[in-house]
Amino acid sequence: MSTIAVVNQKGGVGKTTVALGLASAAAHAGRRVLVIDLDPQANATTGLGVWQPARTVDAALEADRPGVLREVVVASGWKPELGAVPDVAPSSPALAAREPQLVTDPIGAQDRLQIALEGIDHELVIIDCPPSLGLLTVNGLFAADQALIVTEPAAWASDGVQQILRTVDRIGQRRGGALGVAGIAVNRLGRTRDARYWHEQLMATYGARVLPPVHLRAAIAEASAQSLPIHGLGARPGAHEAAAEFDILLECVSPSNLPIGAIDAVRPATGP
Repeated sequence: MSTIAVVNQKGGVGKTTVALGLASAAAHAGRRVLVIDLDPQANATTGLGVWQPARTVDAALEADRPGVLREVVVASGWKPELGAVPDVAPSSPALAAREPQLVTDPIGAQDRLQIALEGIDHELVIIDCPPSLGLLTVNGLFAADQALIVTEPAAWASDGVQQILRTVDRIGQRRGGALGVAGIAVNRLGRTRDARYWHEQLMATYGARVLPPVHLRAAIAEASAQSLPIHGLGARPGAHEAAAEFDILLECVSPSNLPIGAIDAVRPATGP
């Protein structure tokens, strides 16, 4: 099982969009994927077509026992003919009250999700963390094998990436090196000179850690608005190109069976 925490302490960079794009790519490829929604806004939950779940991640964190997450996992509302149906451990606004309660736990506040994940046998687990560096995000990072940092090509993006990299490094040290960096996903790369400039700055600063970008496309926003996978938009303008970019990003962070060198061959992404 590969477990990836999708993180950034800054909101509005499209972290959930990237998490759902990766889930769409994995499901389209027939991989068994679980999305854990750790964000109280629950956008990943509704984006996966799950409304008013009976039990949520909040209940699993409260229970604090091995394997409890299996009791809250449900199938997403995505259509099965589009590929494998992702599962989701849903969230709700009630999760926002959990973080202050975790602070009062002197032992184990940071690894409740890791304990709850025991027994989960999905091929890929994607944890959509909240836009903060609080204990919910820390729980996501303690439960993950890798952290995928999502940013956008804008001013101060590099500073935000540096801050989350420091956090990932500190947690990795506390876990004895068991947490790696999957890379830096640049989301919403547009055609403007400003976007190109900041993208180039990120590549100059972080080099090979910067993964092939996801371009700004209306199809991605349309998929989110309709709670559909990007691979399920069919002939909508830009949908095929967006799906292909998420396929590439997935192979970068969780390789399956592409031939050696195939990812490098597609790295120079074209514009929208």
